Amino acid sequence: MEAYNNKVEHYTTLFHKINKRYNSISILRLLTVFLGLFLLFYYIKTNEILYVVFAFLSFVGFLFLMRIHSALSFQKELTSAILKINKNEISFLKREKLPFENGIEFNDFHHPYAYDLDIFGDHSLFQNINRTATFTGKKTLANQLLKLSSNETILENQEAINELNAKIDWRQDFLALAMISNDSKSSYDSLIHWNSFKNNALPKALVAASIVLPTLFFGFLIAYFVTSKMILLSYVTYIFIANMIVLGQSFKRIQSEIAKADNVDKIIKQYSLLVQKIEKETFQSKKLVDFQQQLIFKNATASTHLKDLSELFSRMDTINNFVTAIVFNGTFLFNLHVLRALLKWKDNYSTELEKWIAIIGEFEALNSLANLAYNNPDFVFPEINSEFKIGFSDLSHPLLNPTTRVGNDTHFYPESFVILTGSNMSGKSTFLRSLGINMVLGGIGSVVCASKANIHPLPVLVSMRLSDSLADSESYFFAEIKRLKQIMDALEEQPAFVLLDEILRGTNSDDKRNGTIEVVKKIIAKKAIGAIATHDIEVCLTTNEYPNILTNQCFEVQIQNNELHFDYKLRNGICKNKSATFLMQKMGVI
Repeated sequence: MEAYNNKVEHYTTLFHKINKRYNSISILRLLTVFLGLFLLFYYIKTNEILYVVFAFLSFVGFLFLMRIHSALSFQKELTSAILKINKNEISFLKREKLPFENGIEFNDFHHPYAYDLDIFGDHSLFQNINRTATFTGKKTLANQLLKLSSNETILENQEAINELNAKIDWRQDFLALAMISNDSKSSYDSLIHWNSFKNNALPKALVAASIVLPTLFFGFLIAYFVTSKMILLSYVTYIFIANMIVLGQSFKRIQSEIAKADNVDKIIKQYSLLVQKIEKETFQSKKLVDFQQQLIFKNATASTHLKDLSELFSRMDTINNFVTAIVFNGTFLFNLHVLRALLKWKDNYSTELEKWIAIIGEFEALNSLANLAYNNPDFVFPEINSEFKIGFSDLSHPLLNPTTRVGNDTHFYPESFVILTGSNMSGKSTFLRSLGINMVLGGIGSVVCASKANIHPLPVLVSMRLSDSLADSESYFFAEIKRLKQIMDALEEQPAFVLLDEILRGTNSDDKRNGTIEVVKKIIAKKAIGAIATHDIEVCLTTNEYPNILTNQCFEVQIQNNELHFDYKLRNGICKNKSATFLMQKMGVI
């Protein structure tokens, strides 16, 4: 947190300096306008040519100050964004608020673990680690959290995240650029739609007219100034009208090309700055270097191509300005030439555009995971194996308060499946979620909340928290049966890491116990690794039949000074103490 406090202090001072210069330039810019008007007034009054010269110099000074003002405005916005980033991190680490998007739109109740493990939504894993600001970055991070990466990708991600962890200044600059882009799903969708929408090439006659008519217009106009023959001016007028007719015939085509592209030029410009930020940095890890190499196309950088596209869209916006559209198109069919350039750009680079934007998303996702590692220096990268060995030292849930959370050592070899018992509130569900969350994080190359970890990355399958689906007329019990069927079907395809929490709660105790035992037997027969939490002690006796596969572990509760005491420490064996009767007596229920 000290690093963030230092940055807040530094960027607060810097922001005030920039803001002071910004205000000074604003005043100077206004003064040059008044000075220019004052000089023009005296020219009219005195007819002295010197006043015109100074008025022109005043105008040049105004343009120069405009450029400085624009640059300062950008610096001010960027500095403000970096300041906000560091203040957000301080608030987050102090556990005062979660000022990050929660990704609720990516939640999927049918996903094997997204809902059960609180991957999305308020106070979710996504909200805690999300440091993205573009739609593509948010989508990339969400997609990574929803699927298992290959071992090769995991190791490449670990290397990249470890490198980005040390580049805090670069990461924050990158995030600030993304924040001020004001990117959104609609902007992203508009650009992707434009890129994928394939229009036919312009007719050759139209292309020829776009060259011939402006040439004739300026040819006759120059001839008129040279000869002063009025008939030439009438020809210029006819050609001006002809240009507007040609534009009218092309207007629908132009409109279809820029449909739903409001402000897309600004978004693309920010994409170009983000890509340029990647291009100019020196990276060592294989994945980041590969991304950089993908940003070179046709002997030029992707940022250059994106900047060109941004300028083309900006020029095309003139079609919506009535006066500018008439003047520019009546003289040299400006928007038709821009349309030709846009179509040419699309022909040359449309195959690469989505890849360039995707790389921005990949960096934002990796930056988010690097930020998780930076904020939690006690977290570790798990060792990766292919021997179905999974073990953690001091395992805990990454979202719990680091000052109070309790870590536990756990491993799934030689026994591969744990039957977990314990009274309510003793920590069973939290432990299962800790296992699930850390397997998800380890399976994408992130650090995990443990002091040591060794995992065989596996798909995570969970049945912990289901809800009635009233819209589908579906009971809780039937929803749970469907989830168990989903788990069994997935295990038919490949081994997985399975977590079950008190299953079959919608039936009677005998049915529940017998059903749970059969589920455990079938799951271990399919080579699943994982754990099941249960209150049925008889389920624990199944370990006698499968001593090499099943093991009993528990969380105990103790009564000290007439109070329940939970230490949240994992123990071997079956839970002996019970808390329900004591708690009901204490609260006067019974």
